[in-house]
Amino acid sequence: MALRLPSPFQAKMKTLLGPNYDNFMKSYEQPPFAGIRVNTLKISDEDFRRISPYKLDPIPWCKTGYYIEEGERPGRHPYYHAGLYYIQEPSAMAPVELLGVEPGDVVLDLCAAPGGKSTQIAAKLQGKGVLVSNDLHPDRTKALAKNLEMYGVRNAIVLNDSPERIAEAFPEAFTKILIDAPCSGEGMFRKDESMLKYWEESSPLTFAEMQRDILHSAVKMLRPGGTLVYSTCTFSPEENEGMIAELLMKHPDFRVIPIDHSGPFSPGETEWLARHMEHISAEVREQVAGTGRLWPHKVQGEGHFVAVLRREGELARMEEADEQAPPVHVDTAAGGHLAVSSGKEKRSERKGRGSLRDPRKGNPRGGGRGGQHDSTRQQGSGRPADSISLEPFTTFLREDLPGTLHGYTVTYGNHVYLSPLPKERLERLKVIRPGWYMGQIKNERFVPGHPLATALRAEEFVRTISLHSEDGEAIRYLKGETLSIPEERLQVFGAAEGKGYVLVCIDGYSAGWGKWQGGMLKNEYPAGWRWTSV
Repeated sequence: MALRLPSPFQAKMKTLLGPNYDNFMKSYEQPPFAGIRVNTLKISDEDFRRISPYKLDPIPWCKTGYYIEEGERPGRHPYYHAGLYYIQEPSAMAPVELLGVEPGDVVLDLCAAPGGKSTQIAAKLQGKGVLVSNDLHPDRTKALAKNLEMYGVRNAIVLNDSPERIAEAFPEAFTKILIDAPCSGEGMFRKDESMLKYWEESSPLTFAEMQRDILHSAVKMLRPGGTLVYSTCTFSPEENEGMIAELLMKHPDFRVIPIDHSGPFSPGETEWLARHMEHISAEVREQVAGTGRLWPHKVQGEGHFVAVLRREGELARMEEADEQAPPVHVDTAAGGHLAVSSGKEKRSERKGRGSLRDPRKGNPRGGGRGGQHDSTRQQGSGRPADSISLEPFTTFLREDLPGTLHGYTVTYGNHVYLSPLPKERLERLKVIRPGWYMGQIKNERFVPGHPLATALRAEEFVRTISLHSEDGEAIRYLKGETLSIPEERLQVFGAAEGKGYVLVCIDGYSAGWGKWQGGMLKNEYPAGWRWTSV
C-alpha cells in the first residue's frame, strides 16, 4: 500500500520538482533498497566478496558498499556479529566517501550516532590518525560506542558534548569534519514510515535553526586546507542549500568543492535560493549548484543531500611517524606502569596532521566502561585514578599480547584504555570512551574487555580458536554456550600453554573471548551482545 504523505509535503515537493514530481511520487510505490558495507578494518573487500553469504550488487558511490536482495536478513549471520559488514542504507554511505578520509587524518564526526558513518571513517583511517565521534544525546551514544567496539575500531574517542564545548577544546584541530546533521528526515519516509507522524510543515525551519548552530561551531574546528562535509536525509532546501549559502556568505574562506554530477548525483537546487534568499549573491548560488542530491526516483536509494566544502589555506602535515599515537611498551623498571615513547609524545604537541591542539585546562569529566559484560554503560564523572597499579595489565601484554599496540594509557577507576590522545586533551569534555577499551584490573588480575578482542587480528594473540559459521558452532558461541574444544584445535603460539584466555574467531575473524581449560571453552561473550534470533 502506498504511503499517505502529508498534503503540505506533497505540495512543497511538487513546487520543488516541477515535471519530475510524478516520477518522484512513483518511487514511493517501490520497496526501499537494502545495503551492507564491508568493514575493511577486519576483512578486505576482495576477501569478503569471496566468502559473502549474499548476492552482492555494487553501490555506485561506495567502493565497499553493496545492495543485497530484498528479504535477506544480514543481521542474522555470524559474520555480522564478527563485524565483517555494517548494515546501512545505500544513500547514507555517500557522505563519508565524499569526505576523502585518508590514513593519518584527524577526523570529527560531530553528529555520529548510531555510528555507521563513524565506522566507515574508521575503516578509511586504517588505525592511523584520530577519530572523535560525538553525539549530543546520551542514550544514542550507547549505540555509537557499541558499534565502534563491534567493528574493531582502535583509534576513536566517543564524546557526549555540545558542538560549542568541543569547539572551545579543539580550535582549528581537525583535517576532516563530517556533519550528518539532524534534520526533518523527509528522505527517509519510504524506509521508515514512523517518521511521518513526527513531520510537520514547520519541521524544516525548526531543524534549520539547530543546523545553523552546529555549522557555526564546526567551522571553528576545521584546519585551514581541511575538508568539511555537510549532509542530511531530507529534501527541504531550507535545511540543505539554504544552510550552505548562509555559511558561504558568513565565511568567505570556505568554498564548495563541486560534486561530479555526471553520475548518480544531481546538482543542488539553486532556483529555490533565487526565490527565497534574494540577498544571496550569484557567485554563492553558483557554488551551491556544486552540492549534490540523491533523489529516490533517480537512484537506488533514499533521499540525501551532500555538500563538500574546503577551507582556504595549506593543510599542515607532519612526518609519517607522527600520524598515530606512540607505541605502548612495558617498562619493567617503572613499577609495573606503562610507558610511552617520549620523543613522539613531545612531537605530538606540535600543530600538524597527526595531532590536536591542546584543549582548555580544567577538571576532566570521564566516562568509563562498566565491565566486560556491559560495554555501553557510562561510569560516573570524576578525576581518573592514576595511582592504580597496572602490573596485571603489563603482565597480560607481555605474556598474551606480545605485538606492538599504539596509544596513551588512560585509566578511569580500574578500567584501562589506550587513547589516540593524551588524557589532558579531553579535560572538561563529557567523555564516553577515551579510546580503545583494554579491560579492567579486578582482584589483582587483568580481565580483558570485549572491545580488545573485537579489534584484534588472530595473529596478534597467543591463543586462538576459529569456529565455523556453517555448522552452528559459531552461533552456539554467540548465544553464550560453553563449547567442548579439544586442545589440538587451539592455535597456540610460542611457548604459551593452552590454558587461559582464547581469542575466539569466526572463520578466522575475531568475535570475542573464551577461557579454555581441560577441553572446555568457557564462554566470555557479553550477555548484552548475545545472539537472540531463533
